Amino acid sequence: MVNLRDKIIKSLLAHANGEIQIHLANVEVYLNNPAGIGEHSDVTGAIQEELDKVSKWEDQIAVIQKYLKSSMTTS
Repeated sequence: MVNLRDKIIKSLLAHANGEIQIHLANVEVYLNNPAGIGEHSDVTGAIQEELDKVSKWEDQIAVIQKYLKSSMTTS
């Protein structure tokens, strides 16, 4: 049986992975169609901002795996 703690941890990981995919998709848009993003004249700056967001979520996953996931029960 999966307990509430495990469900919360799985939800946090799923959320972080989803955020990573969103920001990576944005990077792909900037790389493949930089002229199509009118409000971003600094395409490299916009990509760096997206990669910073990816790093944030990667860090969160690492923290969860280091401090929380190791004690999850198996189901």
